[in-house]
Amino acid sequence: MVLKNLILWPLSVLYGIGVSIRNRLFNLGILKIHEFDIPIICVGNITVGGTGKTPHTESLINELKNDYRVACLSRGYKRKTSGFVLATETSTANDIGDEPMQIKNKFPEIIVAVDADRVRGIKKLMQLPEKPEVIILDDGFQHRYVKADINIMLIDYNRPIYEDHLLPLGRLRESIHAKERANYIIVTKCPTNISPIEKRIILKHLNLKAYQQLLFSSMKYGEIRSLDGNSHQTITPKTAILCVTGIAQPAPYLEHLKQMTNQIDHIAFPDHHNYSDTDIKRILQEYEKISTPDKCIFTTEKDAVRLTLCDIPEEIRQQIFYIPIEPEFLTPRDQLIKNIYDYVRQDTRK
Repeated sequence: MVLKNLILWPLSVLYGIGVSIRNRLFNLGILKIHEFDIPIICVGNITVGGTGKTPHTESLINELKNDYRVACLSRGYKRKTSGFVLATETSTANDIGDEPMQIKNKFPEIIVAVDADRVRGIKKLMQLPEKPEVIILDDGFQHRYVKADINIMLIDYNRPIYEDHLLPLGRLRESIHAKERANYIIVTKCPTNISPIEKRIILKHLNLKAYQQLLFSSMKYGEIRSLDGNSHQTITPKTAILCVTGIAQPAPYLEHLKQMTNQIDHIAFPDHHNYSDTDIKRILQEYEKISTPDKCIFTTEKDAVRLTLCDIPEEIRQQIFYIPIEPEFLTPRDQLIKNIYDYVRQDTRK
């Protein structure tokens, strides 16, 4: 481990220099930051791996969708298309990516689009016959070509940025000083019983500016849902589960399943994994190895979006389930929601 760190440390320093130069070019105006005449809310992070961006983005959409025409613009990571793509009723995860597809499935009434070039994506959205009244940038904190009205940065409670290092030594995509661009910082995936003392310790480590507000949230698991939308499943301590995940941090999900049964086998794939026929064959083989008749397959909500596209026998498809998650705030978020509404109202009155 020491030798590995010695090798990675100089690479991490070089990476940090490159990121610092890029940010300096933006700060000096050499690289142009584009401003748009529409409220833009950015949700993102500065780390590699899951911090709960999609559930928190969905939470904001849920707050705004009944009052304003909302658009969500994402990169569309690991999609099989390129350029600007507007989600439609026939779109799949291959067209727009798993997370945007998940959002479109939950909120079919909003506008969902993907484009790696966020500036171009916003311009395309503004050319729609019914243009949006507010745009939420999903995972756009580092896309500095766009000026957001409100920047929300997420930090994983289990991997605090002040204890991390820049890539490739650590998981940081930017220096911890990048947090100064955020208006709101949310520490996600907290235990529900986090103490006031621990909150103060985190606040002290982050050393926030006067204009910044710190919030805390945990992940709340919903009701079990089936992949086919029809079957139901009751989990008992005797139920055997084959858990299939393609997310960055599967441990919390596994811990939640262990509250229902200890008979769990786990197949882990990389984050945003595109399931191949070989992967499906492996999953089916592992499932067949489970001898008890009381068995089923559990996956994550994001993986379910991709697995629906796979060629899976109907009798097995009926035994695949997932559990949706949503953030549960442990500190009041009234000021955050008020500020968002103030920005949107101010723009729509123009």
